[in-house]
Amino acid sequence: MNDKKEIEGETIQFYKVADYSELDNGEQLSVEIGDVELVVFNIAGEVFAIGDVCSHDGASLDEGDVEGFEVVCPRHGARFDVRSGEATALPAVEEIPSYLVKVREGKIEVGIPID
Repeated sequence: MNDKKEIEGETIQFYKVADYSELDNGEQLSVEIGDVELVVFNIAGEVFAIGDVCSHDGASLDEGDVEGFEVVCPRHGARFDVRSGEATALPAVEEIPSYLVKVREGKIEVGIPID
């Protein structure tokens, strides 16, 4: 575990999930932090994290194709922006969670809200 930070009234706990060198450009990594399942993406050297669940039918996004900044659900083709979790193509209409990410000392850290 790493440091905690308060952002907009929420306490965020950062967790180390991988070495930056392990996630090459264009790759994604499935990660579990407690009961939170997420996918971490490296796109053009930037790292993003979203919930590993399609809001249309609950399918996992960890094996979805990445096109630009969108991940395509492998089940029905819904698309989500990996930067925000926004649903960008039907059949999904609801966004999915997105998480703060930082790279510090060569480690990828993801921020998860805590109670």
